[in-house]
Amino acid sequence: MLETFGVNAPLFISQLVAFIIVALLLKKFAYKPVLDMLEQRKARIAEAEANAEKIKAELAETQAERDKVMAEANQKAEKLIADAKEAARQVGEAEGQKAVKQAEEIIRKAREATEADRDRMMTELRAEVGRLVVETTAKVSGKVLTAEDQQRLIDETNREMAA
Repeated sequence: MLETFGVNAPLFISQLVAFIIVALLLKKFAYKPVLDMLEQRKARIAEAEANAEKIKAELAETQAERDKVMAEANQKAEKLIADAKEAARQVGEAEGQKAVKQAEEIIRKAREATEADRDRMMTELRAEVGRLVVETTAKVSGKVLTAEDQQRLIDETNREMAA
């Protein structure tokens, strides 16, 4: 019957065996590694998303801590101002001028202290955000960033935060 249709049985069987061998080799050496690579990539993406959420939480926590420190500094400054005004009110007219100058000096020092605290907190916040951006970028891209790449990312992030 096969000869009626022009099929050469030995040739057909040899081609069928060759096809099966090629299909098995492709499955083992091409298809399976590609699927493994896709699975690894999916895992890395999921890990990067989890890290991004963690970094957002850390950033929110850092921001809340900064706001708390700023509120405390403002509260201290206002208390110092109130104390200075009370001291100035209680002192006589001659001492009033001296007390006002002292109050102004206290206010100036309180403002400088508040500004120094704010600058320190902003510097720490920029450093932390820069570190988190570098860490996230390294994990998402899956490669080790050079010091130059890290500095560039930190500078870009600081510029965006300043704007």
